[in-house]
Amino acid sequence: MTTETHALDITLLGRDYRVACAPEEKEALLAAVAFLEERMQLLADRTKSSGERLAVMTALNLAHELLFLKLPGGFDMHAFRRRISAMDSRLDEALAQQNSLF
Repeated sequence: MTTETHALDITLLGRDYRVACAPEEKEALLAAVAFLEERMQLLADRTKSSGERLAVMTALNLAHELLFLKLPGGFDMHAFRRRISAMDSRLDEALAQQNSLF
């Protein structure tokens, strides 16, 4: 299945960019642009950074938040990963026991 892409013009901090985008992803991409614009502007105001440095610092901040995601209600991504790893180990043990039966 081939996904058709189109060029989409976006603006971040007054600079224009053309990006490839599938038609069904346009709204999500525009929402991401608005979110990124807001985050970059907040960091620019706080640090007086601009250009490449601002882009890298914003990317690092977002990556950090993503990796250590804590949502309202107490969801902790790090704890979630530990629990998934523990479940994976228990499944491996159970499957190993099953394999010995055959």
